[in-house]
Amino acid sequence: MDSTYETRLSARYSDLSDTLRQAADYLASNPVDVASRTLRSVAAESGVSPAAFSRLARALDYTDFEELREELRTKIGRRVKNFAERAERLHDQHHEGRASFVDAHLAACQSNLQTFMDGLDLGSLEHAVDRVSAARKVMLLGALGSTGVVEYLSYMASFCADNWMMASRMGASLGGGMAGLDERDALIIVTKPPFSERTIQAAALAQQQGVYVVLITDTHRCPALKHASARFIVPTDSPHFYSSYVVTIFLVEAFIGVLVSRTGPTARKRIAEVEAANRVLAEVWDQ
Repeated sequence: MDSTYETRLSARYSDLSDTLRQAADYLASNPVDVASRTLRSVAAESGVSPAAFSRLARALDYTDFEELREELRTKIGRRVKNFAERAERLHDQHHEGRASFVDAHLAACQSNLQTFMDGLDLGSLEHAVDRVSAARKVMLLGALGSTGVVEYLSYMASFCADNWMMASRMGASLGGGMAGLDERDALIIVTKPPFSERTIQAAALAQQQGVYVVLITDTHRCPALKHASARFIVPTDSPHFYSSYVVTIFLVEAFIGVLVSRTGPTARKRIAEVEAANRVLAEVWDQ
């Protein structure tokens, strides 16, 4: 069982009743209030009964609501010092005339990374890497803003494996990429709001075919989560007009890094062969 609230919620969200979803949404949006206020006051503010929050905790395999809340308190406690230090630094920079959008964006990205690491279950990440590294084929799928991240993931994977490929690229049929996949294969999907309908449908089809589905998104409301075998929720907060992909890039780079460390000599041999071929083909500048 995944140990964090975020991973438990992402796995169970689609199966919750409307009332429990409302409670879960409130917890996800207001962790400080939930951690610091009484259950009665949280219920009054959210419009959800105390009993519903208790049922939500049990639905997520906590003994009771207090156990769930204690997890939130622990995470928030770890973050407070980091947040305070960043706030003080930005305050000082502002008075010195050095604060800018760049500073605010940096602070948001740092907060996102810290939040993600606080909630990351390393065992789940390593298990996903093991399953993917053992797959016959690894298909990659992203759409809209996530397309570039998946292209980058494909580029990194090409150095250490020869069985990773884009499920749909440059006009290629998505159905053609999905056809014939089964329990021996894996599909890695990156999708964020607004969700691409075909990406959601591809996740559902892959699940039906027995494919091991790894899903990377930024909200527990993602409709593809219920079709996933492994789920990663990445924070994307930013002062930018567009949500940040910094943590997403960190995750896919970490995924490939763990994969290379697990596969050892095989991956290193492949990397050396690819680099040698690149030099022969004059794809890279080599003095």
